Amino acid sequence: MLTSIAGKSVIVTGGSKGIGKGIAKVFAAQGARVMIAARGAEAAEMAATEIREAGGTAEWLPCDVADWDSVKAMVERTAELFGGVDILCANAGIFPQVKMLDMSPEDWDGVMATNLKSTFLCVKACIPAFEKAGKGRVIVTSSITGPVTGFPGWAHYGASKAGQLGFLKTAAMELSRYNTTINAVMPGNIYTEGLQDLGEDYLKTMAASIPLKRLGAVEDIGNAALFFASDEAAYVTGQQIVVDGGQILPESLEAIEEI
Repeated sequence: MLTSIAGKSVIVTGGSKGIGKGIAKVFAAQGARVMIAARGAEAAEMAATEIREAGGTAEWLPCDVADWDSVKAMVERTAELFGGVDILCANAGIFPQVKMLDMSPEDWDGVMATNLKSTFLCVKACIPAFEKAGKGRVIVTSSITGPVTGFPGWAHYGASKAGQLGFLKTAAMELSRYNTTINAVMPGNIYTEGLQDLGEDYLKTMAASIPLKRLGAVEDIGNAALFFASDEAAYVTGQQIVVDGGQILPESLEAIEEI
């Protein structure tokens, strides 16, 4: 059993739906006080209400994670409400599918701002809180797409997710002076609202290509994040863990058929 995180203050960016909502629920179920930061007020409020109705503690704040002033204000307000910030789950991300021939520079910049720039902004904004507390935890939601695999239409997304892992290495060194660790979870195909939009055929094809023969659940990512946030992971920093049901392991479709 991991050391309890009850009472810890946790920010989850993009926590109103999908993987972020799953992370928020997992942390709240363990007694943490969760701040859901998201652009969509209605979805964020619903997610916080859902957690509270289940017996957890959650609030929400509007935040554009690509905007420094918005991020800084969100972190400062969280610290005021919860008495500090102990854990940052930098999860916010978008993955619009568009092939390079049709991708505009604005498309590229938008994904980079939301996925990669936001990681830097959120970590930077939390440093004063980590310094004040004398310790901290950062968990980044990266992906297997980019660092390990590729998929047509996600050149910008893949680049942003690989960029997060590059950021991770130096950030781990700089954050060490604040007794703060930073690690990344790299999800495979996780069943979320966003994945549903890709269609039933896509979901069936992807599930068939995974050795465990199913898509992951948002709680699978939340549980991995929970480990990185625990006292037991205090000596782990600058690392990443793949949570994909074995998706990246087969070297061919024939390998899957042999299972």
